[in-house]
Amino acid sequence: MESSSDEKETRTFVQVITEKYDPEYYPYCLGIAVLSLPPLSPVKDGLFLPNFIILDHCGITKAGDRSDIAAFCAHVKYLDLSNNQLNDWAEICTIVSNIPHLNFLNLSTNPLRNVELEPSMAHVFSGLRKLVLNNMHISWDTVHTLTQHTPELEELFLCLNGYGTVSESHATCPLLRLLYISDNPLHKWAEVRKLGRMYPSLCTLVMINNGLESVDDTQEALQHLFPELQTINLKNSAISKWEDIDRLNFLPKLKEVKAIGIPLLQQYTRQERHSLFVARLPSVTVLNGAPITDKDREDSERFFIRYYQNLPEQELPQRYHTLVSKYGHLEPLADIDLTPHIPMVNVRFGERVEVVSLRLDQTVSDLKKKLKALLQLPNKGVRLFYINQEDCSVFGPEELKFSSRALHSYGIQDGDEILVVPKDKSRCSSSNF
Repeated sequence: MESSSDEKETRTFVQVITEKYDPEYYPYCLGIAVLSLPPLSPVKDGLFLPNFIILDHCGITKAGDRSDIAAFCAHVKYLDLSNNQLNDWAEICTIVSNIPHLNFLNLSTNPLRNVELEPSMAHVFSGLRKLVLNNMHISWDTVHTLTQHTPELEELFLCLNGYGTVSESHATCPLLRLLYISDNPLHKWAEVRKLGRMYPSLCTLVMINNGLESVDDTQEALQHLFPELQTINLKNSAISKWEDIDRLNFLPKLKEVKAIGIPLLQQYTRQERHSLFVARLPSVTVLNGAPITDKDREDSERFFIRYYQNLPEQELPQRYHTLVSKYGHLEPLADIDLTPHIPMVNVRFGERVEVVSLRLDQTVSDLKKKLKALLQLPNKGVRLFYINQEDCSVFGPEELKFSSRALHSYGIQDGDEILVVPKDKSRCSSSNF
């Protein structure tokens, strides 16, 4: 008998667990899962479940039998339900309420837009430490209901929710340390300021692709709003003024900054971007994922002085004066041409002489190949002798006999000579030249 269309569309949490961890269909799960279970993990109907369950893209719409959830998931701590079809908070609460040790929950991309969570049901989330609510477009009221009932919440993910503003709650989330709120159109610092008031213990704030235009606050305000912030990620923001970067120094515990892809940096070379950033943020120890060494900081600060030293006094950044008091006024660096010198040498083969430019980073073997092609030499091989015009009368020619040796190690200069001799010729001596 065929199932009805309604039965096909309805898939419960319990049904999906039973299918996924049934050893008849997934016999390998048995061996893997048993190793990851604590000694007293429950077993039901021959199913052994790990404490780390991923059920994304499974078409789940309902919870299923409460007693089955409790029996299967008494030991589960991590649950990923992202990209399912859960559109009712009551069903989610049924699942969560029967997983007593749950501390991580991912509900991303479930169809809960404009579906409000009743505060009377939210107590079931009280044990969560990490909560992922990406791409759900849930209201700020629902976010606040969740955070107010998760007193131990440490990490919150609110990406891709279309938030252009932040609706502030007067109840804080005291232990929240990490907030991902990327890919939302939060352009104004006034909205970010609200996050500081709601989450006073934030250590990490990630705002990638938000188009943030500025960091517009006083030193006193920033110290008060984000007293614990250590890491901020402003990748692909819309910041266009160095003054906004300078204000990051007002964050008392800031140690790491990521700021790639912002308009401010477009006019600079890669080295200029790095040096100017490092010099302006003296307390930051990691920039764009790379640790800042003591040498890197000193080089960047000296570069900063030289970069700005020719500007009129009124245009000099405040940081310039601080660094001049540290290093003094610096002389401009000498303009050194680092282009490698390519000497011109005379290549002699019998009566034939060719003037050849010689790249010194190549090997003796490379030179032989080049000369064979240039002079159309026989395939039976040749020997090369280097004649230093200054020392030849004293030391005589030097045979280039080591194929892998680099030419720069011979000290070849303009006007020197390379003698090409066929291998079948009797060994040359200094009297031959």
